[in-house]
Amino acid sequence: MNAFNGFPKDTLKFLADLSKNNTREWFAENKLRYEKSFLEPSLELIRQLEKPMGKVAPLLRVEAKKMGGSLMRIYKDTRFSNDKTPYKTNIGIQFRHTAGKDVHAPGIYFHIALDECFVGAGIWKPAAEPLKQIREHVVANPTEYTKAISNKKFSSLYSLFDDRLKSAPRGYAKDHPMIDELRRRSFIGGANLTAAQVQKKELIDLIIARVRAARPLMEFLCSALEQPY
Repeated sequence: MNAFNGFPKDTLKFLADLSKNNTREWFAENKLRYEKSFLEPSLELIRQLEKPMGKVAPLLRVEAKKMGGSLMRIYKDTRFSNDKTPYKTNIGIQFRHTAGKDVHAPGIYFHIALDECFVGAGIWKPAAEPLKQIREHVVANPTEYTKAISNKKFSSLYSLFDDRLKSAPRGYAKDHPMIDELRRRSFIGGANLTAAQVQKKELIDLIIARVRAARPLMEFLCSALEQPY
């Protein structure tokens, strides 16, 4: 096992160059940079996270594989998009819950891009039924939910993404005391990291600390979906 010393400085430079030259021809010419600055450090980070993540969140999948594991593909699915550029210009690493079949289950997400780097925790745009289950759990347990998102460790690191409906969801009164939370379409927070932090070996400890801080929210969401955490 190699030591993880942070992402190299060329990682963000590679992403910047890719955003300006998002073509298959350029990518082929820079395949070695992709492997050295994107693929290899990402997989090594995942490998180094396997053991500590197994202690703090044992039901999250930590799989260091080029395809089908925690590292999300750099290749875009352009079938239903007006943007036909072939490559993503960020690094995305998803630690999915073993009970979830896709990214819409509660999980931890790590993101590196030119404009922002962060650790995400929670559930992003769940389908109608799990979203309903979470809302009903908020209604039934408002104090528990409020404690999960306002406790000191979580709130000092995370901000909940403001992904809300413009009005009350169907079946809930507009004046419900928890209506601002019930309007959420996603229940996920982001904890920002600096470019300097992602380039240091201490990144592993930072990610684990943020996973620990997110535990109350993750436990609440998993409880809503009748899943262990």
